Amino acid sequence: MTALRPEREDLYGEPPYGPYGSAPYAGGAMGADPGTGDPPTTPLPALELPDPEPPGRKPPVQKPSALDDETMALRIPDPPRAGLESPSVRASGASSARAAAGTTPGGRAARRKAAKRRGGRHGAGRGAAPAQEADPQRDPERDPQRDPERDPERPLSRVEARRQARLRKPSPATVASRVIGEVFITTGVLMLLFVTYQLWWTNVRAHAQAGKETRSLQHDWASGKRAPGVFEPGQGFAILHIPKLDVVAPIAEGVSNKKVLDKGMVGHYGESPLKTAMPYARTGNFGLAAHRNTHGEPFRYINRLRPGDAVVVETQDTYFVYKVTSTLPVTPPSNTSVLDPVPPQSGFTGPGRYITLTTCTPEFTSKYRLIVWGKMVEERPRSKGKPDELID
Repeated sequence: MTALRPEREDLYGEPPYGPYGSAPYAGGAMGADPGTGDPPTTPLPALELPDPEPPGRKPPVQKPSALDDETMALRIPDPPRAGLESPSVRASGASSARAAAGTTPGGRAARRKAAKRRGGRHGAGRGAAPAQEADPQRDPERDPQRDPERDPERPLSRVEARRQARLRKPSPATVASRVIGEVFITTGVLMLLFVTYQLWWTNVRAHAQAGKETRSLQHDWASGKRAPGVFEPGQGFAILHIPKLDVVAPIAEGVSNKKVLDKGMVGHYGESPLKTAMPYARTGNFGLAAHRNTHGEPFRYINRLRPGDAVVVETQDTYFVYKVTSTLPVTPPSNTSVLDPVPPQSGFTGPGRYITLTTCTPEFTSKYRLIVWGKMVEERPRSKGKPDELID
């Protein structure tokens, strides 16, 4: 049957090939019998297989590549997927990570050399120092504005220590401003204490002294130790009542500040050249003076007196009742005519028994004087009791 089978040819007139893509069976190229067509008897070379993978390691999975659409249009390449970056991208990322961490690529010797280069001669002598301390930009000699408080672990250098000492030492302007401030504060405190003393403490003391003198007068009158007559300067001899102002103050001889007025008492003009009459005189002007502010301020509100208001002078055996007639709001201190037996600006036309109250004005000053005049309307013995003006 083999002699009747014609020899086959390829479509292109070539002899057929063997099953393994080798030369055709004819011609004895493989040692086969060309007439029988039996497989070759010569052994084929052995195939080289890859080494088996070690146990526990999975072989890489080969994914089929996507089909490439052949097109003439522009297209945007797909972004790289995680884990598939190119070696150059991975290398650049590792370099960036090392730069951010402050490490030097290479082995331990390379890193040591790099640290010595950054530290310079002094850093090499002291040993490996942190990179941030060896940085020339953080060197206090090159960067004096560095704040050591933000880096407390690093000891201060001599330059930094001197700079900190200069900053802690106050300048002359600062010392001067502190001294001036302390002077102002001390002055303010002293002024506050003085004002408190004048406006409050002097009144406390004067009220106490005036009250003591009033009780002493009343006790002496009750015991009969005093009698009308001539009194020494500073000696009390009467009590002044102003019911409208709720004033009760002792009257003493003289207008001395130290002996009379500063003790909260009302002073009588009884010394020349401003000598005035006593209230029991048959004619004349009984002149009185007192503080308007501080030291008891008995005449603080005499500007509120109006014509017809009562002013009562109490002595050992008599009550002398006066009625306000007129007021002079402002006059110079040199106008002593207000104490005349018949004051020219009072409205009185002839001799009589008058009273004159004088004090300073405006308040808390002594620039001018405030004058209040009154006329006696009743002389009442103590044996008849108090006048109606003193009875509530």
